[in-house]
Amino acid sequence: MAERKPEVIHDPKELQSRLAELRKQGKKIGLVPTMGALHYGHLSLAIAAKEENDISVVSIFVNPKQFAPNEDFDKYPRILEKDLDLLEQIGVDFAFVPSSSDMYPVGFDANVHVGGVSEILEGSFRPTHFDGVATVVLKLFLITGADTAYFGQKDFQQVAVVRKMVRDLNVPIDIVSCPIIREKDGLALSSRNRYLSEEERKSALILYEALGQAEFMIHSGTRNAAAVKAELRRMIEAVPDAEIDYIEIADPASLIEMENIAGNVVVLLAVRIGKTRLIDNMIVQPK
Repeated sequence: MAERKPEVIHDPKELQSRLAELRKQGKKIGLVPTMGALHYGHLSLAIAAKEENDISVVSIFVNPKQFAPNEDFDKYPRILEKDLDLLEQIGVDFAFVPSSSDMYPVGFDANVHVGGVSEILEGSFRPTHFDGVATVVLKLFLITGADTAYFGQKDFQQVAVVRKMVRDLNVPIDIVSCPIIREKDGLALSSRNRYLSEEERKSALILYEALGQAEFMIHSGTRNAAAVKAELRRMIEAVPDAEIDYIEIADPASLIEMENIAGNVVVLLAVRIGKTRLIDNMIVQPK
């Protein structure tokens, strides 16, 4: 894949105008929304956007509206030059890098709330999070006019929220969920992994091990979701650094909790390793 520097655009109106002209020429646009601190998980989305569209756009914006006051907005990694170098290696066309004042100018007072699917799991622990996600993602869709947007399966509930928003509001865009990219030992790639100490990094492997155990139990015939969750809880609580926010087994489409496992399910975990909060998931089909 030929290396080419992405054109960096900061002004939403400028990007909107440039992409509108390209759409008039019949160009298909693929968008990858990110908060930067890019890793290969993000790059796999950008590669898909580039391969499946005429024009690829990656946004880099640490969105303040999806962070609660006690969360890590101020220390969230911001490494723009490294991010742009990575995007250059895969030949992304545009990098959209707005400021907070670009996205939320003085007087901004809109909020997108997607009911139901945003109010459980992550929504229970981070009540304003998905409003912030939905608001910024809708703005990105409107600014770019993209045909397709690419998200990672690791943020499984986020994808569900975005899909519901698009469906409910008749937004003319296709949503593609791409597979989780993992380290060789199974740890899901995340920008927050860099917060982990060496010992915490080892402890964090319990998320993948627990998901593997859930898959084993379901494939072995366990159909009682409570039994699977109890075993995962036992495993995770045995790790000194680990504190569980939730363990859930749910319907992959609605994220409604399942008591009896029948058909595909998604197993979702949120676990704090030291001060770092990690999420992971796995879709499991009973044999």
